[in-house]
Amino acid sequence: MKTGSESVILKTIFIEALRSLWYAKQRTVLAIVGIIIGIGSVITIVSMGTIVQQEVLNQFKEMGTDILTFTKGNESKAGMGTKIGFRLADSLNLPEHCSDVKITAPYTQLNGTLKFEGKRMEIPALGITESFKPINKLTLTAGRFISDLDVFMYYCVIGEDVEKKLQKLGVTDVVGTKVTFRDQIFSIIGVVAGVSENKIRPVEINRGILIPVTTAMRMSNNHEIEKVIAKLTPQGDGKAAVSQIQHYYKTVANGLGVQIQTAEELIRQMQTQMRMFTLLLGIIGCISLIVGGVGVMNVMLVSVSERKKEIGIRRALGARQQDIWNQFLAESIILCFAGGIIGITVGIGASYIVARFFDWGFLISNTAVVLGATVSFAAGVFFGFYPARQAARLNPADALRAE
Repeated sequence: MKTGSESVILKTIFIEALRSLWYAKQRTVLAIVGIIIGIGSVITIVSMGTIVQQEVLNQFKEMGTDILTFTKGNESKAGMGTKIGFRLADSLNLPEHCSDVKITAPYTQLNGTLKFEGKRMEIPALGITESFKPINKLTLTAGRFISDLDVFMYYCVIGEDVEKKLQKLGVTDVVGTKVTFRDQIFSIIGVVAGVSENKIRPVEINRGILIPVTTAMRMSNNHEIEKVIAKLTPQGDGKAAVSQIQHYYKTVANGLGVQIQTAEELIRQMQTQMRMFTLLLGIIGCISLIVGGVGVMNVMLVSVSERKKEIGIRRALGARQQDIWNQFLAESIILCFAGGIIGITVGIGASYIVARFFDWGFLISNTAVVLGATVSFAAGVFFGFYPARQAARLNPADALRAE
């Protein structure tokens, strides 16, 4: 417990430090700026890492963690050497044989040229089934979605980007419009609202068109399904579903291997990657903080050089080396701590601006704020130690003779 005299001494040191910094405003501002930039960059980087991670998590949670995707793994040869892959009927019948799987949405991908009134655009297309809509939580802004009754029909549902391109060409009501894709005339029957992109939901939804899977397979002359999205039952277990799916395809497709990714697995991978990325950026931010700290140390050394006579007078009036040391260390701590508080404010403000610009949810990382305050205080002690030591070890007689 501090005595009354110690409290008075600390108060006096603090007041004298503030007075000295106030008298040297230009030097104080230059020293603080470096710390503000360092702390501000650290806060911004760590906060943005947290915001981006939360945004990606929200995109996954939007679809639900009960989603998994699987593609063809090692191919097996059946009969006379025919390679067996995902067949449409097998993929649609999978829920009947896997108790933890509620519904599946097999699809295939192809690319081609979309033509409208002489204008051409290269776009992707997805051959899908009706179940593709609920699993991917798609909403329509106009028209209807692809139906399982649209077998071999040349109907398409367009994504948000394609709709905008057609509107630029003068189309006011895209539903019912005729377009040509891969030299086949398609009727646009619906428009899908824009969706966020992640590793589960196909990116082609926004950028391309959706057509019946049977039509896509006929146009590409490919009778295999490339990928399947599956949704678990309410009480479904992800690990059990993986085992069931693998066993099912080994049975119906002569030992076909299946590569399966669950939403939870992707989220864990993403979190690990984001932590490493944030750590890397934090280290880069700390470099700028070190530069700022060195600037504080240089300013404090200049201050010691300029105030030699003051130090000599204080020593002559009875000040101890410890008192001089405390005085200059206090100035360094105040400089860094003040810069740290301003830097935290600047970092939070910068994070808010970036989040608003990209329309992300804004979060304040408590860890980043505490880290910023702690690091700024530690920087004051670390980078103020040497200048304070130099000031305390000045010979009083030499200091008094200094000009």
